[in-house]
Amino acid sequence: MAVDVAAMSQTTISAPPPSCMIATDDLWKTYDMGLEQQVHALRGINLRIERNAYVAIMGPSGSGKSTLMNLIGCLDTPSKGQYWLNSQLVSELDDDELARIRNKEIGFVFQTFNLLARATALHNVELPLIYAGIPAAERAERAQDALKAVGMEARMSHKPNELSGGQRQRVAIARALVNRPSIILADEPTGNLDSQTGNEIMALFDRLHGEGNTIVLVTHEHDIAEYAHRVIYIKDGAIEKDEINPKR
Repeated sequence: MAVDVAAMSQTTISAPPPSCMIATDDLWKTYDMGLEQQVHALRGINLRIERNAYVAIMGPSGSGKSTLMNLIGCLDTPSKGQYWLNSQLVSELDDDELARIRNKEIGFVFQTFNLLARATALHNVELPLIYAGIPAAERAERAQDALKAVGMEARMSHKPNELSGGQRQRVAIARALVNRPSIILADEPTGNLDSQTGNEIMALFDRLHGEGNTIVLVTHEHDIAEYAHRVIYIKDGAIEKDEINPKR
């Protein structure tokens, strides 16, 4: 009888429609702190993000927004609930499968750029293609195309210490694009930039969204979130508000 119940519970998991890029159902993340103490970083998140959406996730420190980003980015697994990315149930995958999904489906852009200091811009952008087993000639061509797409064609042979902060972030965005991912996941992408350079980077995200990319932006800055078409507010591990941006 227990086997039948388990089988029945599996059949209740239905995939979201193909138009949905990201879907979570009752997503929880709980950390065991010892001495029978638990911290619920996420509490039953239900979320739908369509293809070609531009969404900002906001919340104060400790709200759970970084935990949600880690789950959406397949950097962590939920304690409970389901997560679909591009019609695939990824919440059930093991670490090796998650690594493959990350490299194929997600382009990451980080606040600290995360570029290899001794590698040129071109080689930094090639890295995801190396992990994907793409041949060298195709790697070079695709990396060059990605750098051209972000206005960095004249800096391909430069190393990070020879680039400004804005140029380094452009290289990081090119690296995020090079594998033609399903979503671009940006974590505080202007956090280390001055306001003018930050505006230039956000204008670049606007253009990428206009070209059909799905963008999820994690930020605590209201002026940065205003670039998105939809803003989701996280508080105490739950969705407090989910609003369409009337200015967009």
